[in-house]
Amino acid sequence: MLKNKQQYAQITALGGYLPTNKRTNADLEHLSDTSDEWIMKRTGIKERRILEDGLATSDMAVEAIKEMCSSYQKDISTIDAIIIATSSPDMPMPSTANIVCHKLNLTNVWAFDMNAACSGFLYALDMGAALVETGRYKNVVVVGADKISSYVDRTDRSTNILFGDGAGAVWLEPSLETGIQDALLVSDGKGIEYLNIKGGGSLYPYETDQWKEEYRYLKQDGKVVFKNAVMAMSNTCQALLDRNNLSIDDVQWLVAHQANKRIIDAVGKDLGIEEHRALSNITYSGNTIAATIPLCIWEYKDQIKKGDLLLLTAFGAGFSWGASLLQWNI
Repeated sequence: MLKNKQQYAQITALGGYLPTNKRTNADLEHLSDTSDEWIMKRTGIKERRILEDGLATSDMAVEAIKEMCSSYQKDISTIDAIIIATSSPDMPMPSTANIVCHKLNLTNVWAFDMNAACSGFLYALDMGAALVETGRYKNVVVVGADKISSYVDRTDRSTNILFGDGAGAVWLEPSLETGIQDALLVSDGKGIEYLNIKGGGSLYPYETDQWKEEYRYLKQDGKVVFKNAVMAMSNTCQALLDRNNLSIDDVQWLVAHQANKRIIDAVGKDLGIEEHRALSNITYSGNTIAATIPLCIWEYKDQIKKGDLLLLTAFGAGFSWGASLLQWNI
């Protein structure tokens, strides 16, 4: 089938899932040298959700997809591609997307994972849009999901205050009118030492002479990540706007990766957007890695109106970062 040059990938449904278990700032006061006041001042987070033992990233992805299909009367059996953005797959192989297909009783679906850390959802969204734009796929589900608590040292206050679990999903279909307008995605690999989980890969496999217990945990240099995140997201958003002959005044909503409230505020200030137009749900969800952007949109879905222009941006390990422009049509 020939591609219609005017065809866009349009978000026609979205869903989300947050575990019921909470890890509050009061809980963290008993685990490390910290306080609610200190955490709120530096991150804007009061609590984060933690998936129960015995469940995995795929379980949250399944729940987000089911919630989406129920809310928007979507037929799960019509899905022809699933992309799972995650840094915390159920296991090294098979892919979490394959496991999700099995749990949803889907067959003959192109399903694969994408790991770009906190930028993962934007990377997967652009890939999903490309699949739709070719005309080869008509119902593509993109999920951002992470059980990152599995990699957090609960005694390390540089990470335990930030990260929580969750999943967000969107359904993409072709449209001749509106949808994902453009995206600018970047990686450079210069940040490997500042944000990583070293253990479990081919470089540092488990139970070798090179193995150290600390390698199993997520580690980050907060100051370096903060500085690079603000600069990268701000610059990429502005470059994307310029490329499309737009200004920030043309954008109704900025949805930045929910890494830290101070980062979100700094990016909004750099771009010159009013604070109330920079959406944030970080206070009660924390940093859910690849799930933050879809979860944030999901929680504000009643406030976002059909025709609104959204500017999405993220920054994560690698470093990897990017921005996307999409026009809302739900």
